Amino acid sequence: MVKRNPSITNITAGYLFPEIARRRQEYAASHPETATAKGRIISLGIGNTTEPLTTHIGAGMVKEALMLGTEAGYSGYGEDMGLMKLREEIAAILYQGKVKAEEVSISDGAKCDIGRLQLLFGPGVDVAVQDPSYPVYVDGSVLIGAAGGWEGSGYKGITYLPCTAENDYFPDLTRLPRNGIVYFCSPNNPTGAVATRKQLSSLVEAALQKDSIIIYDAAYAEFIRDPALPKSIYEIAEARQCAIEVSSFSKPAGFTGVRLGWTVVPLELRYHSGESINADWNRICTTVFNGASNIAQAGGLAALEQDGLREMRSLTNYYLGNAKLIRAALTHLDIDCVGGGNSPYIWARFPGRDSWEVFAEILEKCQVVTTPGVGFGPAGQSFIRFSAFGHRGDVKEACRRLERLKETH
Repeated sequence: MVKRNPSITNITAGYLFPEIARRRQEYAASHPETATAKGRIISLGIGNTTEPLTTHIGAGMVKEALMLGTEAGYSGYGEDMGLMKLREEIAAILYQGKVKAEEVSISDGAKCDIGRLQLLFGPGVDVAVQDPSYPVYVDGSVLIGAAGGWEGSGYKGITYLPCTAENDYFPDLTRLPRNGIVYFCSPNNPTGAVATRKQLSSLVEAALQKDSIIIYDAAYAEFIRDPALPKSIYEIAEARQCAIEVSSFSKPAGFTGVRLGWTVVPLELRYHSGESINADWNRICTTVFNGASNIAQAGGLAALEQDGLREMRSLTNYYLGNAKLIRAALTHLDIDCVGGGNSPYIWARFPGRDSWEVFAEILEKCQVVTTPGVGFGPAGQSFIRFSAFGHRGDVKEACRRLERLKETH
């Protein structure tokens, strides 16, 4: 019989979010009162959107779906790297011409593209990640063979770059690998921290000095409200020499189930030996991926029209309003936290305590699901991530329930 892939053997047993779901189900099974409206569990955990698709954006997808039901409007496989019109609009509207349409590839979401980028760079590359960070950067690196098994508090072969209150949630750049890959997310998931222009400039400078490539996750860029904060790595001119940007319609347009994202690979980006990374990226995508849904891409085009842009702004404002409520509730309890102002995540600190223990306490006392910080990396220990994705009434009720933590904090 075929032997098991050793990279799967190396990965820890449970991906963070299914493990949260398992513990939630286990708690609910032992507490029958959670089946009632009064006792139901409210989630401020996984970052899944909750509000309906907006009118204009939804109508764009409906129109395309109906067209596909006609002889004149039917289309099969789409263009290899995505609908050129959508690529052009992303380059012009979201990047203000800082990238070219041919550098933009359309996908079924940022997470999927991160996996394809890991396939692109393969097992022989050194990897650095912000700590804490979105688990797929690390887990995907282990699966592709770029990192080894669990050792102590992290995976072998991964350089963890602690982002803590002490360093203003921005890492020590002297630890970047040479000729490696650096994963960087801003606004950050899970901390909610947003890198300043000065910080991003120093990141780009360090990557160029180390001949490394930044994989910049901008999935939450549309939540940034402070005009002084960069929404894209390409606001730093030199980034075209060392950075790939991944982004998505998932959170700003509610496309978590629709699935639509994009990746920017600058044409001048080269390997150490001089070959084009963009050309290899095209080869990877056309080999393992048949393109994003025609209907989803029509939704993306609608989102970039004036009405769609207004709808996305309104939707992100709604979730930022939730974040403001959550942060106020935590501050009222004297719980130290960051994020929420330009991000849908709030990062709350419980000094000296185990993250899973705090997760269990909040679930037991408040019937609220959160995300244990340690699931995002060693530096996440003693932290809890609160997500602002939820219905406003549920968020308000969850904030009321958090008052039950007073007796322990």
